[in-house]
Amino acid sequence: MKNNLYKILSISVLSTVGLASCTKDLDRVPTNASTSNVVYSSLDGYKQVIAKVYASYGLTGPNGESSSDLAGIDAGTSDFLRLYWNAQELSTDEAACVWNDPGVPDFHNMNWTSSNVILRGLYNRSLYQITMANEFIRESDDSKLASRGITGAAAEDVKHYRAEARFLRAFQYAILMDLFGNPPFVTENDPIGKYIPPQIKRADLFTYIESELKAIDADLVAAKANEYGRADQAAAWALLARIYLNAEVYTGQAKYAEAITYATKVINAGYTLAPQYKNLFNADNNLNNPETILSINYDGVKGQSFAGMTFLINASTNAALNPASRGVPNGGWGGNRSTKNLPLLFGDYSGATDKRAMFQGTKLEMDDPSAFDNGLAVAKFSNVTSAGVTAASNNGTYCSTDFPLFRLAEMYLIYAEAVKRGGAGGSEATAISYINKLRERGYGNTSGNITSLNLNDVLDERGRELYWEAFRRTDLVRFKKFTEDTYLWPWKGGVKGGKGVESFRSMFAIPSADINSNPNLIQNTGY
Repeated sequence: MKNNLYKILSISVLSTVGLASCTKDLDRVPTNASTSNVVYSSLDGYKQVIAKVYASYGLTGPNGESSSDLAGIDAGTSDFLRLYWNAQELSTDEAACVWNDPGVPDFHNMNWTSSNVILRGLYNRSLYQITMANEFIRESDDSKLASRGITGAAAEDVKHYRAEARFLRAFQYAILMDLFGNPPFVTENDPIGKYIPPQIKRADLFTYIESELKAIDADLVAAKANEYGRADQAAAWALLARIYLNAEVYTGQAKYAEAITYATKVINAGYTLAPQYKNLFNADNNLNNPETILSINYDGVKGQSFAGMTFLINASTNAALNPASRGVPNGGWGGNRSTKNLPLLFGDYSGATDKRAMFQGTKLEMDDPSAFDNGLAVAKFSNVTSAGVTAASNNGTYCSTDFPLFRLAEMYLIYAEAVKRGGAGGSEATAISYINKLRERGYGNTSGNITSLNLNDVLDERGRELYWEAFRRTDLVRFKKFTEDTYLWPWKGGVKGGKGVESFRSMFAIPSADINSNPNLIQNTGY
């Protein structure tokens, strides 16, 4: 079982403020019997609440979200990772799902509307987590601490927690910026209660996120010095590097030099690649992990849900593929698998050449999109430890594997791409050396090393290194290969051979429920 924040969470979910997200009101007065002065009366109280802010990424149900805000979605579908993964992966060449659950087929067919329940769930989940962060930030300013007698070292600890809450808020705004473009916007400075938030333009939101991440730098714990699963300076630098890489999409202005600068800050912070790629995605990936900068933490005993990593692992295997080998002996739901484009990135996709190729099954082609055995299953994630032991689970289905939000490999790839896009401050030789570090780990030797690099090589290496980690849609948009007919995959746009779709689908629709309830919002073009 995992310790870290889950140990605190077992108390905090029962005692802290019970906030619910709402598309009309992003700030609410606490609805349970505990007043803020009671909840925040001590350092322990603050730590319990920041634990809940973190845990809202991985929990569902009464302590994770309001089911009324996610109408049409069961609790197992409504955690952040499952919703985000569906949007980022099922809409691309990396994954397709055989299920006909509401909203799911829309992604690979690329025909979603503003009524898609998965997109509504993700949008509301991000706003809910922003609400959670806003409440903590509001209750942890210097005047509130002084009024509650929290001083000295305790006040310094809360200052760190507050910076982490600002980071988590910035992260969720970055998600909304990337997927929805122009969301409603509210901070701790806006009124509590009946407040209709304004809409913020994508470019303005980029500026806000950038300024927030820079503003909190001094208050975050130093890189690699925080408790596992909590944000530090390196997490903020990594998010800055990520949004700078995509700045031209968001704002029309390239910031590749800045992407190089912040990727380099992370690279120089002391992280190293994990010796074995597969161990980054095993059930004990919280231990002796020198590469992951920040993760969403899951526990198959303390935090049971059919979402998150339980979803990713169970949905990618079935009885024919021996789910026990993936650490879910009573699971295996047979839902998600790859299109042929993903394994073909490896050439030899058996895993004998490049160990990052982790696929199961025998049928590469997806002739029937409703058949799980059409297309190879992805065996990247596992509920088995690096020693081959199945992690503890109450029913042999729930999983304890953590999901990496940021890891060193991404920083190498950001650096390389930014160099190839003309960013100043980097070098071609260093970019090639970073790509080769990833390939040497995958191959186990230097036989796969490269001596030259072009921009499409970087995209392909991102596919080999980061597949199924919820990057692909964003990557294809940046490379102008998402909606265009110049790059196709099986059943793109609902056609077996694939087809181009409307360019406006590079952003998702703001949910119609929010458009109808918030007169300040204007729908994205095309929807």
